[in-house]
Amino acid sequence: MKKEKRSADNKVKYGTISLPLPLIVLIKEKIKGTGLPSVSAYVSYILRQVLSYDDKEFSEVTEEDIKKKLKKLGYI
Repeated sequence: MKKEKRSADNKVKYGTISLPLPLIVLIKEKIKGTGLPSVSAYVSYILRQVLSYDDKEFSEVTEEDIKKKLKKLGYI
């Protein structure tokens, strides 16, 4: 996995992405009481988890489950 780009003062640079408001509401509900401070922190955590897997590690069942979840969220 590529290392994160850092600025001269060694801080991670951030960008902006857009999420549908209903998804943001769901994430806010999901992270209550977890210690995660924000939707951004949750999304970053989940993406790091997903991206840490090699493509070979995903089985067809796992890939199919992900597709179903993405469809329910309106992305597919």
